[in-house]
Amino acid sequence: MPVLASLTRSVRDAVQGIWREAATFGVVGALAFVVDNGGYNLLVFGLPGEGGDGVMRTAPVQASVLATAAAALFSWVGNRYWTYRHRHRENVARELALFLVANGVGLAITAGTVFASRQLLGLDSALSDNTARVFGWVLATLFRFYTYRRYVFVAP
Repeated sequence: MPVLASLTRSVRDAVQGIWREAATFGVVGALAFVVDNGGYNLLVFGLPGEGGDGVMRTAPVQASVLATAAAALFSWVGNRYWTYRHRHRENVARELALFLVANGVGLAITAGTVFASRQLLGLDSALSDNTARVFGWVLATLFRFYTYRRYVFVAP
């Protein structure tokens, strides 16, 4: 029976650790989502009530790339110094490079959904853009969580 109790305790501790990590990752991600979507909407649609013309109204995919890049920088700082603070690599440059590669793929996923919405489906409203971005964000977030745990912020 002590083996079963030990195994149960180990599984419980692992699940609690993952949930704690997922929760902090989620908070950082939610804030990065605000930076990303808020930045995108400001760039493409301007300030609310200002007529709907942002400085990048004619370049929504590039605006998505810019907003996602700003959110990625925010996310790296939040994840490195909070979510994965106990998993720092000795080589920060390598960690950042892996993070940027993972976020490059995430950025392509998010921008790809905007591209598909605009170019393949012919949709160009704020609602369709934001729906496409939320869908892309969900897919990219799942990819990032796996990649960060597995490759970027590995245990020492």
